[in-house]
Amino acid sequence: MDNDTTGLESAPVESPKPAKDKLLTLILGALGVVYGDIGTSVLYAFRECFNPSHGVHPTAGNVLGVLSLIFWALLLVVTVKYLFVVMRADNEGEGGIFALMARALSHEGPKRLFSVNKKFIIALGICGSALLVADGMITPTISVLSAVEGLQIAAPATKSWVLPISIGVLIGLFTLQKRGTARIGAWFGPIMVLWFTSIAALGIWWIIKEPGVLWAVMPSHAIRFFMENRLHGLIVLGAVVLCVTGCEALYADLGHFGRRPIAIAWHWFVFPSVLLNYFGQGSMVINAKMPPFSSDPKILKLQYDGFIPFFNVAPSFLIYPLVILATVATVIASQALISGMFSLVQQAIRFNYLPRFRIVHTSATMHGQIYVPQVNALLGVACVALALGFRDSSGMAAAYGIAVIGTMATTSLLMFAVEYEQWRWRLWQALAVTGLFLAFDFFFLVGNLAKILLGGWFTLAAAAGVVIVLTTWKRGNKEIRRLETEKAIPLEGFVRSLETEKIHRIPGISIFLTSLRDIAPRVLLHHLKHNRVLQERVVIMSAVTENVPSVSPDRMVETQDLGNGFHHVVVHCGFMQRVDMRDILNRMKDAGIRIGGGISYFIGHISLRTTGRTGMWGWRKALFAFLFLNEPSTTDFMGIPPNRVVELGEQAEI
Repeated sequence: MDNDTTGLESAPVESPKPAKDKLLTLILGALGVVYGDIGTSVLYAFRECFNPSHGVHPTAGNVLGVLSLIFWALLLVVTVKYLFVVMRADNEGEGGIFALMARALSHEGPKRLFSVNKKFIIALGICGSALLVADGMITPTISVLSAVEGLQIAAPATKSWVLPISIGVLIGLFTLQKRGTARIGAWFGPIMVLWFTSIAALGIWWIIKEPGVLWAVMPSHAIRFFMENRLHGLIVLGAVVLCVTGCEALYADLGHFGRRPIAIAWHWFVFPSVLLNYFGQGSMVINAKMPPFSSDPKILKLQYDGFIPFFNVAPSFLIYPLVILATVATVIASQALISGMFSLVQQAIRFNYLPRFRIVHTSATMHGQIYVPQVNALLGVACVALALGFRDSSGMAAAYGIAVIGTMATTSLLMFAVEYEQWRWRLWQALAVTGLFLAFDFFFLVGNLAKILLGGWFTLAAAAGVVIVLTTWKRGNKEIRRLETEKAIPLEGFVRSLETEKIHRIPGISIFLTSLRDIAPRVLLHHLKHNRVLQERVVIMSAVTENVPSVSPDRMVETQDLGNGFHHVVVHCGFMQRVDMRDILNRMKDAGIRIGGGISYFIGHISLRTTGRTGMWGWRKALFAFLFLNEPSTTDFMGIPPNRVVELGEQAEI
């Protein structure tokens, strides 16, 4: 099927305001799905800022400086960048990196600059999605590890149990994915309300003891921090970015909850709660008057193992309940991200950047509840391997920071195209806003460059691997399409030629599936060559994925009567829509095509050989052949009854 991104385009629309009686439900849902990642970053972000490798000791002045950086990062990145700007760039109410890419590729009216090259925009979308996949591997692991590590505060002897327990939680998390979250999803919101309330209360308790910590909102503390710590302060900035992990979730889940509920949940609940907890952690550290970290590696390790500010702020009798609550909260945060990965894969399939993985819809009523078995298995193995490789949350922080900042930077660049080409901003306005966002991203990135060898290499390697898979699949399909168009016969001319041919026609209807429009399918030519027979009614069907999340039912099926019993049907679907043959047949009936009797579906089956001269490197040919060989059939993807399918084979060389 054709996954070209040209075709129907729709004007940008505002997300509809939810009715008042549903607003509270949507806010509660946003708390459970959207803000899990940001909400659980309090477990490790502040602690990581004082990682001994950064060379910054937890003195009162440094604590105030770090808190100031966290405050302004949350305010400028989450509130200003994402809530005020990025979330206005919805694609018919939907968000996410592919939605933003599709929006940036759509143009209404004359092009202005478009030196913002189409290929460059696509490259940004691919890189951004690849970094999100790397993020999806890291988030569940670092979140669960950081939650379970609280056990060693209550009982240091349990330290050896942290890793096995964390791996057990991760295995359980991915094993349960096939059951979906429709039943337990209703509990996510209330549990996260309890989480945010608890972390806010713990923060307030310590702020009362050390109220001077509130002065950290003054930017002068951040400036002084950099002046005193210089290069070390810049490295700490690479850890501060961990407090804004999950920003992309705000935009990705825009279609599920809408901008208003997400914004209300942030301003009135999430932002105050996480800020109070960070300031409470800082108050505890200042109040404890901790000595500088030792230069002796053994003593230093003991010091840092016991330095877990999130759990240090809690009374000893609350440690175990807090560990349990933190673990549940991190599982919820991980669940939201895993579901986001499934949606990302679904969109990549629609844009023909991935094979047609089997997608299971786990809920008949809830939008977006899908499960992709192969992706779930790969993510699960990757998370367990990361836990075994890094062994603690601190070791993973470097990899996490680069994934976060890389995704944020690609979003900033894609936003420039939307601001200038779609919103018709003046050039200086678009450059000013994008430049401001990229300035944040640049300094965060510089702070993380020193961590590439400490773990950041994994993010870069994982993202590079995903980019290779995405581009190889796209390139390989392009080569196959090129082979299919060689010696192609125009469809209308082919139908006219049959008027002079003596082809035996039998009752019934046959549907020939093809990835090319207006071209006689090769499977049809092979069928006629070998069988010399056709049904009375013949449908040539192709599909086009549009640059919009969904296509309205009245525009989904485009039909053309070619005469002589032939119909050309083009199925238009959005990049977040499910294609179902039963629905398509009903649309064809509505369009006047007589559907009845036995339907036979004809599909071409290609046997791939890698001995051709296509310009692809040998290893990329081998990778594409492997993906092509293991791609689920069209019948599974479109819900076609297998006993109605006829496959005709041919050979192709790439």
